[in-house]
Amino acid sequence: MLILECSYQKKVGLPQYSSHQFSVTLRTEIADLANVQTESARLYALLQQSVDESLQQPGFRPDPNGNGNSHNQSWGCSEKQRGLILRLVQEHQLDKALVEQLSQDRFGKSLKSLTRLEASSLIEALIDKTGGSTKNQRRRFNDRGNPANAR
Repeated sequence: MLILECSYQKKVGLPQYSSHQFSVTLRTEIADLANVQTESARLYALLQQSVDESLQQPGFRPDPNGNGNSHNQSWGCSEKQRGLILRLVQEHQLDKALVEQLSQDRFGKSLKSLTRLEASSLIEALIDKTGGSTKNQRRRFNDRGNPANAR
């Protein structure tokens, strides 16, 4: 009797530097040494099929817009962008329905579905709409804590 042990493993890369991995090992006995190559090929195909079918259901996948630990899973943009959009709406008493419509008109999607790039563009539009400018907003932020820029 000859013991043939075969293993098959596959690792699949996922967004945000994540991956899923699955492996199967099988041990069988072969009576005739002449059947090793045939049995090895059969087992390889069986193991490969089993692993591939298992990886079709990868389970949890990290949020593509964050690091998987995001508390912002219902929004497509970053936490900071979401916070700034909501702050602009609140501070300037903007109608939420109009901001949502602006998102639909510009990008063809809901406010919560905007990517980071689209959210940046929307934020600039909101700042312009409220009478500010992104340049002034950035300057005010950059001036904080810098005694040389004190007025």
